[in-house]
Amino acid sequence: MRRLLVLGAGTAGTMVVNKLRPRLDRDEWQITVVDQNDDHHYQPGYLFLPFGEYERRDIVKSRRRFIAEGVEMVTGEIDRVVAGDRRVQLSDGRELSYDYLVIATGTTPRPDKTPGMMDMEWRQSVHEFYTLEGATALAEKLATWEGGRLVVHITEMPIKCPVAPLEFTFLADAYFRDRGMRDRVEIVYVTPLDGAFTKPIASRHLGGMLDERKILLETDFMIERVDNEQKSIVSFDEREIPFDLLVTVPLNMGADYVSRSGLGNELNYVPVDKETLLSTQFRIGGALLGGDLHRELPPPCEGLAHDRSLRRACQLLRRIRRRQSDADRFQLRHRAPAGEVPPARDRALLPSQGNRDEPLGEALVQVDVLEPAASRNRAAAPGPDVDGRQGGG
Repeated sequence: MRRLLVLGAGTAGTMVVNKLRPRLDRDEWQITVVDQNDDHHYQPGYLFLPFGEYERRDIVKSRRRFIAEGVEMVTGEIDRVVAGDRRVQLSDGRELSYDYLVIATGTTPRPDKTPGMMDMEWRQSVHEFYTLEGATALAEKLATWEGGRLVVHITEMPIKCPVAPLEFTFLADAYFRDRGMRDRVEIVYVTPLDGAFTKPIASRHLGGMLDERKILLETDFMIERVDNEQKSIVSFDEREIPFDLLVTVPLNMGADYVSRSGLGNELNYVPVDKETLLSTQFRIGGALLGGDLHRELPPPCEGLAHDRSLRRACQLLRRIRRRQSDADRFQLRHRAPAGEVPPARDRALLPSQGNRDEPLGEALVQVDVLEPAASRNRAAAPGPDVDGRQGGG
């Protein structure tokens, strides 16, 4: 029995297991997904909660209702991945073994990483909307706020859903206009980038949207600390921006177990090659897929994670099927321990795609980045694509 283990039952992890379960023989494959609780959060809804358009019941549902039949769901906190032994340790002492591992635990905001951000003004005049708790507290604040200087701030890129801070800013502008208090609110958009939009061309052509709404723009702002006494944010070049209400997007980081496992960089992201999506640092037995785990490419929003997860599930399925047929021949001649490169004569039996020095079964793929069309395997055997049509790519 082969074991596919998925870490994270958010949008990415759920779509991967739901796509693969009907396509992998139940007599040959065990599929398990792990998450810390049964609450599935529709994260795009956080953006609308501060303005009273959504409530908690619209955002939080049971994870199990979305998981396909035949997929085992384990509830527990992940402690670490022991890649050399192909097992995952949970905080309560349980261990889960795998042949293929999927990492889809995403990113989380870390306000504790910015000095002063979580001091006495936290959830008073300093807020965020990237968590359910934060968005709920911000909704309560906005409902009674009488106006002043609103500063919408991004700590550092990358963040998941990079356009969300701008969306929040435009929604806030409309919210205050609808309440008849826009003339009592000054809105400042503060970004570490050189323009309001994440792409230079978009900034040049769409930057006027802020001017039309009388939203001030402060660029190239790298925050050093939050000054709670002065109620201002201070940059490393000593610029200060005062606020009456600060809505910040804290530093986004991957899960802490990634660091404990020795899999990630300083932000707990798993570095990958942007073209092949193979890990640039590790060779791990089985397949490693990551949602929101790449340092250089922006993590996706929920909608993109849905589409990308479907495509990655199909890619992984093709890899599994190719490697299953190769494994039967390969095991007759040489069985390489995890991390050992097979002899040249046996590497010739491996699929022609990818790294020739890659031991059998090591397919490191990233969930959160679409594969460029030109690099797809056009020679793969025809099979159903993400929309159910027949085709090879």
